[in-house]
Amino acid sequence: MKCSDTILRKLSSMKRCVDYLKSLDPETLDMEYDYEKRSAVERNFQLAIESAIDIGEIIISEEGFERPQDYKSVFLILGKHSILPKGFAEKFAPSAGFRNVLVHMYDEVDLEVLKEYLTEKLGDFEEFAGYVLEYTEKKETE
Repeated sequence: MKCSDTILRKLSSMKRCVDYLKSLDPETLDMEYDYEKRSAVERNFQLAIESAIDIGEIIISEEGFERPQDYKSVFLILGKHSILPKGFAEKFAPSAGFRNVLVHMYDEVDLEVLKEYLTEKLGDFEEFAGYVLEYTEKKETE
């Protein structure tokens, strides 16, 4: 399987998660008392972020860039090498920390942060996908 096929599969998975999250109305969503909804929101964010990290790691490996020290640095390395605009990479990188909270400190997930991601950060995933598609298209023409 070509790297671009794997990237496109991961993008599709990320889009499915983001589409689900976008289908929710944060104003009527009561994550404090609706355990199932909250679990679904947390899991879909986790999977969307992990898809983005996986994509970044594939590109880093394919290009022979330096190895990331942690998940956050995956995005920073992509920014350093102009796969992502540097400013966007710096804005998107903290999502890796949010993923770590979701995975390792699930009992400490701040509902306000979760709501902020739901209302203000979903577009970042679509923006990330756009830059990745530009990269894959450019690679196919090389």
